[in-house]
Amino acid sequence: MRTRSTRLIPTMAALGAVAALALTGCAAPANTVAGTWHEQPAPDNGEVPELVLAADGGLSGTDGCNSLAGGWTASGSTVTFGEVAMTLMACEDVDTWLMDLSTGTISGDTLTILDASGATIGELHRAG
Repeated sequence: MRTRSTRLIPTMAALGAVAALALTGCAAPANTVAGTWHEQPAPDNGEVPELVLAADGGLSGTDGCNSLAGGWTASGSTVTFGEVAMTLMACEDVDTWLMDLSTGTISGDTLTILDASGATIGELHRAG
């Protein structure tokens, strides 16, 4: 019996290691995407468009005037934004381009935001 249980411990440890690696692999896209992204340089009015992508798939942010809330998912370097709600306050000199976000692509520390047609509408950069 002792020999059998001794063999099970390394086998169970190996299975645990494989499971941990598999879970880490699933979380990797969120870890590379999650964080705060903002426009650089800041617009002339000083109001910085910003998205905060939470590791749990939540999204919050601002276009410099209006607040955004919603969700996102990632697959590789592509980010897909779910339904995003946005306040609609009238603010002078604020470009509300974030209102049209649909997907994004990540290259290094740059998140390029695309609209539903696939056209680039802006870029955000990783904060920090």
